[in-house]
Amino acid sequence: MANARPRPQVIRLTDAAAGRIKQIMAKADQPIAGVRIGVKNGGCAGMSYTMEYAAAVAPSDEVVEDKGVRILVDPKAVLFLLGTEMDFKTEKLSAGFVFTNPNQVSACGCGESVQIVPAEVDA
Repeated sequence: MANARPRPQVIRLTDAAAGRIKQIMAKADQPIAGVRIGVKNGGCAGMSYTMEYAAAVAPSDEVVEDKGVRILVDPKAVLFLLGTEMDFKTEKLSAGFVFTNPNQVSACGCGESVQIVPAEVDA
């Protein structure tokens, strides 16, 4: 039996994103198991990224540990997020999480929604 290829990491965090998530989680009123990331239909380009605190890990979550942070990826979003880098950027008038996703083919002008195609995974 041939050795199986290691599974690719669905999402990676920059140091800035990991640091910001740690800051936010440290100030939470209740225990948090991680940050759940997904995608949902909607917006002018078709989809948008979602982020929420998760009190517990769901059995179907894809769990990614990166830079001391636990990310829980919604199983319906895995193929849309495969290879994504999550960053936290602070600019003159705004600050927020930014996703650099190789599966994103376009975005709307307001930056709130994106068009994403599922990643092609070799069997």
